[in-house]
Amino acid sequence: MNLLREHAPADHADLPGPASEGMLAAAEERMGAPLPQDLRAWLLQNNLDLPENEVDDDVACCGYDGFPDEGSFFLGIRAMEKLYANHPLSGGGEWREEWIPFLSDQDGWTGRFIDAKDGRIGRWFVGEPTLTGEYASLAHYFDSVAEMLTRIGAGDYPACSVVEGRLAWT
Repeated sequence: MNLLREHAPADHADLPGPASEGMLAAAEERMGAPLPQDLRAWLLQNNLDLPENEVDDDVACCGYDGFPDEGSFFLGIRAMEKLYANHPLSGGGEWREEWIPFLSDQDGWTGRFIDAKDGRIGRWFVGEPTLTGEYASLAHYFDSVAEMLTRIGAGDYPACSVVEGRLAWT
């Protein structure tokens, strides 16, 4: 988040504040699944739910567009719970209860999840095999995001630049 604030301050300024322990405990109870410690730490710093008046009920997930890439966004607690409860791959044996989504597109067709059992990061894309263990942990995944933001800030990332303090994807 420090790199986002440094390289895209206008995008960073739009983000809401942290979640509370109470919010996390209530979400865990509703989902019936514990949030991994790494995910809890992230949410206690960054609950990226949109304000209630900006939530679009016609989309599966909603959040702040354009970060960490074009077309996907990190989920806040409400969006995480909604996608967890209504995941497109659930019911067919392709989705496991211990997988907690933390990043998605608006339709919930693609995104990333953290495995509550071992903390590894996986990726799903409807119509393709689910990939587990793509990253060893949420910290490893965020290292890749930090590297990308560093490259964007240096002007060394062809798919994105910064325009008026905002990430601009091409």
